[in-house]
Amino acid sequence: MSESPWFMTRTVFTKFAIAYAVTMAAIIAHPQAIANDGDACFIATAHPKATAAGCKILSKGGNAFDAAVAVTAALAVAEPYASGLGGGGFYLLHVSESNKDIFIDAREKAPMEITESAFLDNEGNPVKEKSREGALAAAIPGIPAAIGHLNRRYGALPLKVVLAPAISLAENGLEVDARFIRASNWVTERLQRFSKTSEIFLKNGEVFEDGDILTQRALADTLRKISERGVDAFYKGEIAEDLIATVNRHGGVWRSEDLSNYRVVEREPIKIQYGDSEITSAPLPSSGGLVLAQALQVLKELNFPATTGVPIDHYVIEAMRLAYNDRARFMGDPDFNQIPVDTLKSSEYASKRSRYVSNSATKSADLPSVKNIAIEGEETTHFSIVDGYGNYVAATLSVNGPFGSGLTSDNTGVLLNNHMDDFAIGVGKGNSYKLVGNSFNSVEPGKRPLSSMSPTFVRSEKGLLVLGTPGGSRIITMVLLSTLCYVHDPHCDADKAVSIPRYHHQYLPDRVQAEPESFDRAWVESLENIGHKVEIYRRKWGNMQAIHCAPFGVDCRVANDPRGRIGVVF
Repeated sequence: MSESPWFMTRTVFTKFAIAYAVTMAAIIAHPQAIANDGDACFIATAHPKATAAGCKILSKGGNAFDAAVAVTAALAVAEPYASGLGGGGFYLLHVSESNKDIFIDAREKAPMEITESAFLDNEGNPVKEKSREGALAAAIPGIPAAIGHLNRRYGALPLKVVLAPAISLAENGLEVDARFIRASNWVTERLQRFSKTSEIFLKNGEVFEDGDILTQRALADTLRKISERGVDAFYKGEIAEDLIATVNRHGGVWRSEDLSNYRVVEREPIKIQYGDSEITSAPLPSSGGLVLAQALQVLKELNFPATTGVPIDHYVIEAMRLAYNDRARFMGDPDFNQIPVDTLKSSEYASKRSRYVSNSATKSADLPSVKNIAIEGEETTHFSIVDGYGNYVAATLSVNGPFGSGLTSDNTGVLLNNHMDDFAIGVGKGNSYKLVGNSFNSVEPGKRPLSSMSPTFVRSEKGLLVLGTPGGSRIITMVLLSTLCYVHDPHCDADKAVSIPRYHHQYLPDRVQAEPESFDRAWVESLENIGHKVEIYRRKWGNMQAIHCAPFGVDCRVANDPRGRIGVVF
């Protein structure tokens, strides 16, 4: 299998044969058995080495869940700026055998001895560096637990086989690419601050150059121990001891129970009926599915896209505004808060909320207010997988900011996240992304921070779309726009869904952000004329990875976001 410079080729297009003894509707909504024709490999990732790792496991007889473990581990090696064993993520699964959708929550958790005051100065103001760099910024990682859970419960191959590609990649090294170099340039001082991090991810203290080889032998050894002994090798014993010693030496507050007690949680995904389509997405502590549900319910109330009189995108922007307002007001870790999920995603609630929408821009200041403010990093990764047995996976993983906290444990090669920064820290204080929240997302021991990561399935008469993207607070609006494209535009295939121009509104700040070179002046003026403030952002965002499988035939196609090729996106 050949590799393009960044991705598995976007032109992979192979016939599947499907044999079902079920109704046509069931075939469309729940593929049960898909037989690969030839050597097709339907995996969409942001790095060719990760795609190759997953395809190798499928070729050995593994299923989509084995491939998901292999891809997760390979991305930890190839994209340390975006994901890794020191981070967290969400996995949305369709298990063919049981015909069920399952959501695996591998979000990081706050250490048990942490308090909000650790991130504040003497006057109660957030000290942003404390939640973004170093030991205090790191929450307890969830990715190793997710690897073990996927392997034990859903995998078909031994962990030793599934992790072998990533171990080889870490041990033998790989060429750094433009995205690695750009991410390193963003946070060079952070990488230089920690000697072990500098030793691994910099070259003589400076950013790698194109063609340089990144080797991570300590990480290879950590992966090998996990492959031989299971994930207890990470959360207990010498690896855990090294993580705790490193964190606490740099001012953190981890203890052995934080690691040994960590568990992933299986949750019910959010299901959204939108016209003839069913959208399945992430539940809390990801806000993705609930915000999608609210936005789509409001658009239904507005009779979208038939509404006329103003630019059609106005209504999408207003739906975004309302949904993000409720994200800020109500959403957080469901294990710590009673959150009215059923109400928030109901048509009755959407009917009330849609009354805010008119033919001119709503002022965000006129919506119910919130107090606390949170930030969400954008350096994340996503992959999608469909196997030959009717299983499929959408997974979004993250260490939050580029290279996370910047802190690498001394002897394990594990670079730690900075997801403590995803909590709302301080009341009424500003931050760089202006993403707001309330006490539902406040810092508490053992709590998982709110997220926007939105692995998603869309099922319709057009077939199945498996998708997701990195992009911080913009993840949900990217998935929303791609879903609307796929559902409403008969010509919107997977390639178009990942490529369409993007705009974003998140309630506060009260402005529409639009990608550069994507919208003409007439589009901007049409929105400004009805009261929107439009900001053309400095660069494009997102790196969506999708797979589309059409019904009855059946064609599957891998689609990689073209933005990922230029190495300047999140």
